[in-house]
Amino acid sequence: MAEMDTSSGGGHKKGPGVKKAKKLSTRVDLTPMVDLGFLLITFFVFTTSMSQPTGLKMFLPKDADKPEDQNKVKQSAVLTILLGKGDNVYYYEGELALDASNFKSSSFKDIRDVVLNKKRNTDPKDFVVILKPNDECTYKNTVDILDEMAINDVKRYAMVDIADVENQLIKATEQSSGVK
Repeated sequence: MAEMDTSSGGGHKKGPGVKKAKKLSTRVDLTPMVDLGFLLITFFVFTTSMSQPTGLKMFLPKDADKPEDQNKVKQSAVLTILLGKGDNVYYYEGELALDASNFKSSSFKDIRDVVLNKKRNTDPKDFVVILKPNDECTYKNTVDILDEMAINDVKRYAMVDIADVENQLIKATEQSSGVK
């Protein structure tokens, strides 16, 4: 039990004609105050909500009546971005040419300009970006390219598996440029 004693013995004059004052001790019991403090702490611990984990907001497309009509887009409005080893980014517009003449290399610094130029020259309701990370692509680069989509205000983008032809093109480009 905690208590506080505030009686003091000094400060009074002594001598003849001075009446002795009664010494009353003030005693305060702090036990209920401590109990109340712990009750308040436990109340707030149990009633507060912990921070909820946050995730990426994804808007899924509406279901179509016919499956073949579901994912149709104009080839001229598509930009495909491939993520390779290191910080290498590759892209092509539309469909990949058989001779890979439209397959281009870029970096994360320059890919923003590529996306913005394509977005500027394409009808906004038709513009689609396809993201294809390679097996050797890092998680950081995948998140960075998703951040680029948010920064550039790209409304429609999809992350899909990379094709074998595209993977071979990336490896051949990396070997020719000496990327380790």
